[in-house]
Amino acid sequence: MKNTVIKYGLFALLSGFVLFGLPFLFGMGVDFDYGELIGYTSMVISLLFVYFGIKHYRDKVNEGKVSLGKAIGIGMLIALFSATGVAFFDYIYTTQINPDFANDYLEYSIKKMEVTLSPEELKIKSAELTQQMKDYGSPGFMAFMMFATVLILGFIISLISGLILQRK
Repeated sequence: MKNTVIKYGLFALLSGFVLFGLPFLFGMGVDFDYGELIGYTSMVISLLFVYFGIKHYRDKVNEGKVSLGKAIGIGMLIALFSATGVAFFDYIYTTQINPDFANDYLEYSIKKMEVTLSPEELKIKSAELTQQMKDYGSPGFMAFMMFATVLILGFIISLISGLILQRK
């Protein structure tokens, strides 16, 4: 099991890091909505290695058998690698590549709210959002949130993969 987790985990880590950072590594500036789509897509793609890792373990290591619990365990260990890759790039991005990300995102969000909210609602919502960014906008916390997001998606993919691949 250890070799399977390490092999597929490293694939997940590298793909999470590279795919999450691809637009920035090529110098492509993306807007925040498109960036969010790229982010979630890269997370899911890197988590495909969860399925392949469980399948490899079942077929090549464990004589065609894997329980749901074992599949989820293998999947979550692989997901830890993917989460680390995504969070590591997020931290690099918000500290080195674009240290103004939190302020840029705040400004973008407020401009987006201007279209749909009344002036009174805008004042309240922008004050709330500004406070949230002060409280939670640090690079470390944002990287932790990316890590947690990938782990949650990893659990869902591990569960689905385990249900599909389990054999006793």
